[in-house]
Amino acid sequence: MNQGKYIFAQLTDFLPRRVFDRIVDKYEGNKRVRSFTCWNQMLCMVFGQLTARDSMRDIILSLEAHQSKYYHLGFGPTVSRRNLGTANEKRNCQIFEEFAYVLIAEARRSCYRNDFEIEVDSNVYALDSTTIDLFLSVFWWTEFRKHKGGIKLHTLFDINTSIPSFIQITTAKVHDVNIIDLIPYERGSFYVADKAYTDFHRLQRINANGSFFVIRVKDNLQFKRMYSKAVDKTTGVINDQIGRLLVPKSRSEYPKKLRRIKYYDADHNLELVFLTNNMDLDATEIAFLYKKRWEVELFFKWLKQHLKIKSFWGITLNAVKIQMYCAIIAYCLVALVGNKLKVKRTIYEILQILSISLLDKTPVN
Repeated sequence: MNQGKYIFAQLTDFLPRRVFDRIVDKYEGNKRVRSFTCWNQMLCMVFGQLTARDSMRDIILSLEAHQSKYYHLGFGPTVSRRNLGTANEKRNCQIFEEFAYVLIAEARRSCYRNDFEIEVDSNVYALDSTTIDLFLSVFWWTEFRKHKGGIKLHTLFDINTSIPSFIQITTAKVHDVNIIDLIPYERGSFYVADKAYTDFHRLQRINANGSFFVIRVKDNLQFKRMYSKAVDKTTGVINDQIGRLLVPKSRSEYPKKLRRIKYYDADHNLELVFLTNNMDLDATEIAFLYKKRWEVELFFKWLKQHLKIKSFWGITLNAVKIQMYCAIIAYCLVALVGNKLKVKRTIYEILQILSISLLDKTPVN
């Protein structure tokens, strides 16, 4: 990194500016804009994420303290609370969504590792969502229950790279299982989910695509065993059965054979039952894949603790989405830079350093 530049400017040099400009032109994001462009807006939002600002006022106050550095930081000459608030409210959030996916793709390529613990031919993804509670009196469009509002962050998490590959932001009313319809499935990849995603019609579409699923079974599942595989109970596998669904409606939705595995988790003293369409992996490997699903839970916990997705800097759906996508951009940027520079620190540690040193001129190492 260039030691004569502020750390924040050094970081944002890794952002593909030309790609961003093409996306802005596509949505006419800078139409009738004099000085505070979409690029300036995004950099302000990323700065707010990396420094953990609690509100729009907090962002502007922290920026105004360094007004002489605006040009070198890329913020533009007219940063104000009104300009940033208006931009978040009116500029198309799809600009930031598309750019987030550009960063996601680049970060996944950069962070890919080929030393996954078990041998699979393609990728392993964990599918889950997290709900963020909001005040219904302020965020009126987020009605969830009678006196409660909220939004959901639906995520398909690439376990191999620790980067989310698919993000969908909805109101909390949207049931998790509906997101299965939106995911672009890869042939041969594994999709691991909790019991909330049990829908046999949708699981059949995953199977027809040539993809594999591992899902935790609901307690009321009716399953007819056809035959069993031999198991080593010292590994925690209680049984490994091949069979079909018993309820006529479920069987019509998923007529193929399924594999049911019962596994004892000694660490948590739990019996877990999984359903999968993969007949080849060892039962312990199927249990291991489900265990790796916990990484998406850790990602949500980390995101809520270290980036700003629980307190919002705008009240409209568009502003909330821009803030969420800028959080993902910040996350991918830190992962990307850390990997490219071979920084021997975790993403969490890098963020901790950045939160207090963005305006220094010392390289991150």
